Amino acid sequence: MADAVIVVALLLVAACATAAVATRDPMRQALVLSLLGIVLAALFTVDQAPDVGLSQLAVGSALTPLLLMLTVRKVRRRGQGKERER
Repeated sequence: MADAVIVVALLLVAACATAAVATRDPMRQALVLSLLGIVLAALFTVDQAPDVGLSQLAVGSALTPLLLMLTVRKVRRRGQGKERER
């Protein structure tokens, strides 16, 4: 039974990683990356590494996507400001 859960978790990780690579919009990529972080945290927990899972949950599904979204937002605002100057 445990092997089946690990296989399902690995398939979910592969699907989320593929979706993250295939997504073209950076904001959506950050959201898919957040989902990937959650699935990875679940995989680590299933593999009996809850401490790594908690770290992944904090960093991979919260902090990294948040920083990416803030960066994309700032870059887009700068691009709009330059267009107004022209």
